[in-house]
Amino acid sequence: MIDFRLRTNQHLGRLREMELFSDCSRAELSRIGSLTTATRVEQGSVLAREGSRGLEFFVIAEGTATASRHGLWLASFGPGSFFGEVALLDRSCRTATVVADTVMSVLVLSRVEFNSLLDSVPSVAQKILAEMGLRLRHTGALVAEVSSLGPSRSAVSVGAANSGVAPRQTPVVAEVFRHVGAESASR
Repeated sequence: MIDFRLRTNQHLGRLREMELFSDCSRAELSRIGSLTTATRVEQGSVLAREGSRGLEFFVIAEGTATASRHGLWLASFGPGSFFGEVALLDRSCRTATVVADTVMSVLVLSRVEFNSLLDSVPSVAQKILAEMGLRLRHTGALVAEVSSLGPSRSAVSVGAANSGVAPRQTPVVAEVFRHVGAESASR
């Protein structure tokens, strides 16, 4: 694993290419670079484990990862994607397991660095909140769609319709209800 602080012009340019940091001034990018540690992650490495205490925020610079909950596929992440903010914001456990699908380069911030980022670069805080809102809407739409399928139908169409990729494990709707705490809704 290789860690280094992002301070050079080349690294600041890479930060600006990421959607999360695209509206930042040069001074803000320098601040982000001073807070961020770039880390190489090997394929198959677990970046976040469901139920564990969340200590870092991750932004993917290169490579891909998959998020799952209770062994069910949730999302695929690629360059520019970020995760880990929920556990840092509410000081709770990780809501999903994230595993590197490929060799990756990720930017990592500790809780203190993440809070400093939110305080010192409001445009990044706004983008994180906007993405959290989109994820919440997406989850609500998935729950509504799964609810309409009924307990005997497969949820393959939900994954395919929302991401273009079918879940790796195809749960039946009753199983999805159980995992989201809505088991009684299927009865």
